[in-house]
Amino acid sequence: MNPNGANILLVEDNPQDAELVIRALKKQNLADQVQVARDGAEALEMIFDSDGERGGLWENLKVILLDLKLPKVSGFEVLEKIKNEARTKAIPVVVLTSSPEESDIKESYRLGANSYVVKPVEYDNFIAAVAQLGSYWLLLNRTGYE
Repeated sequence: MNPNGANILLVEDNPQDAELVIRALKKQNLADQVQVARDGAEALEMIFDSDGERGGLWENLKVILLDLKLPKVSGFEVLEKIKNEARTKAIPVVVLTSSPEESDIKESYRLGANSYVVKPVEYDNFIAAVAQLGSYWLLLNRTGYE
């Protein structure tokens, strides 16, 4: 796979959750389009660093699945940077997190999140939720810059 051809950027520091997301996307035949960033700093580098080996993804991304609780740079900071940059503000960002906190939901939408999904605890529900997210954002949704 050409890493710069990825359509999905998954920003997730928990390896088990990342694997579950990829497994769910495989069920939709979308997993080969995923790049994973393990922390907020890596995500920003992958999105914006056009000179780097894995950078410059912003041109191909159709959706970013973003956890909030990340090492180095928080999900809120990543979201704010994405939505404040002219070249990336139209990329849909789905917050996919374990936090059901009202304050996190409000802050995510204030910063420009397109959707906020609390990770289901039960395995089958988690897989189904991510599969639906992938289908909607990659197959059904149309953005203004395609």
